[in-house]
Amino acid sequence: MLLAFALSCLAILNSTTAKRVIQWSFVQNGTSGIIPVELITISPTLMLMYDRADGNPLLLPNGQRAWAALWNIETQTATPLLTQTDAFCAGGAFISNGTLVSVGGQPHDSGASPGDGLMGIRLFGPCASSTGAGCTVFEDQANIHLKALRWYPTGLRLPDGSVMIIGGSNANTFYNNATTAVNSIEFFPSKEDTVRPSQFLLDAQPVNMFPRSVVLPSGHVFIAANNISMLYDVDSNTELARLPEIPNGVRITNPFDGSLELLPLIPPLYEPTVLVCGGSAADDRRPTSNLTNLDPTTNQCSRMTLTPAGIARGWQVELMPDRRILAESVLLPNGDVIFINGGHTGYSGYPSVSNSNVTGSNAANPAMRPILYRTSLSRNRITQDGLPSSNIPRMYHSVASMTGKGNIMVAGSNPNRLVTPPGTVAFPTEYRVEYLNPDFITNNSPRPVIHRAPTQLLFNQRVTMKVTIPPSLWLGTIRVSLMDLGYVTHAQHANSRLVVLEHTLVGNTLIITGPPNANIFPPAPAWLFLVADGVWSEGLQLMVGDGGNPPRPASAQGIKIPTNSI
Repeated sequence: MLLAFALSCLAILNSTTAKRVIQWSFVQNGTSGIIPVELITISPTLMLMYDRADGNPLLLPNGQRAWAALWNIETQTATPLLTQTDAFCAGGAFISNGTLVSVGGQPHDSGASPGDGLMGIRLFGPCASSTGAGCTVFEDQANIHLKALRWYPTGLRLPDGSVMIIGGSNANTFYNNATTAVNSIEFFPSKEDTVRPSQFLLDAQPVNMFPRSVVLPSGHVFIAANNISMLYDVDSNTELARLPEIPNGVRITNPFDGSLELLPLIPPLYEPTVLVCGGSAADDRRPTSNLTNLDPTTNQCSRMTLTPAGIARGWQVELMPDRRILAESVLLPNGDVIFINGGHTGYSGYPSVSNSNVTGSNAANPAMRPILYRTSLSRNRITQDGLPSSNIPRMYHSVASMTGKGNIMVAGSNPNRLVTPPGTVAFPTEYRVEYLNPDFITNNSPRPVIHRAPTQLLFNQRVTMKVTIPPSLWLGTIRVSLMDLGYVTHAQHANSRLVVLEHTLVGNTLIITGPPNANIFPPAPAWLFLVADGVWSEGLQLMVGDGGNPPRPASAQGIKIPTNSI
């Protein structure tokens, strides 16, 4: 106990000092075979990729071109997956029984493969294979499908373990207008026979595709689209409040894509703060013909704490060192956020705005160097210290996600209607895979290790684990991070989440307490990282909750706790 007390005091002392600057490096390793328009971390070794573009070199056993694949981060190879419907530009989320649900997609020509994806629901896993062999995507179009046609929808996992499916479009469009917009909400599994119309989504036209959304510790849902946001009660189907507009006219949803992250939820109050970075302040009343891929984007980051006091303060504005659109926001186990990929000018999509035919892209001037947002600091949070530049432009239809190994997989880019080889446009189809590695992975430096841990963590459950923390990291702050690594597509990391777990460390014995309830961490597969002095372990995958089918009853959703979340 004396050792634990001493380490705790040293950690508090150390937390007041400047953070060590992690030195990151890019490593290019392998080619994906398809363009990963959607990227989801499935297991310690596998990443699921969904695509649509014709001409992919990766082939199914029947000789057809693959439009989905499993990427093995150990062998740097892709295993093709058969899909019956077109998952291009779908949304998705894990649900409480461990299944990954992909919703919506693109219409496709009759007779082609895969088929029309607008009402598609695809179910994946859980898959026990470590290599991807034998894993399948399950579809039953006759009995399992959406109630509305949806392209560019968002999938948000709820505290009952089901998925809330928000918005989208019924056709290929730049602006979402009265004819194309799908301004409604539905659920999987279904909660009612009809969709729920949304006045909020209607008010957010024409920039309202892939609405950004977050489950709050109160159980309410925060949704942002265009430059507006609201608070929604799922149980009563009630819009509870409109919240302050994002400052300076900045718009963050497709086709003006910025990023939105829920910052770490920390006990005992788990106060929720959302961070919005990048996007565009262009006037959405301007016709497409008056937009150009050289229009400036924004360097604005805004954060707001979603408590009564935080909302009264409103959005707090910070500035990035450069402007960004289509930047992927990757939440790190230490609680910081890395912004990567995208462009400095223009908009989302392939040729539709002025000048885009010159480059084959609605965005130009690629952003080659990531940006770091240090969430725990009170000032000077934004930096590029320690971050290198890539030599691969990652524009529209590029992705980045944290892996179970603790590094960031970066892939894709295809701001073109079809596969376009190098030498034909400025931003051709990109199959090269990169990893952005922190220095402790690059140098194989000592890292914390989780030796023995459960495969399941119930709400408010205390669990004992065996760990090792290298002596070189003893003086730093110790954190246990429970994470959802997100469903990544179009600069949106849907369901991305980090909950700091209460814990006690004595020697090599770590006792953790699961999140108190499903509002804090909606039940699903998750990742556990042990962080010491800013260095994190490899992730341990485990199930949060009882693993039952959604919707889970209130009795399976944990205990109530005081919270000032709205």
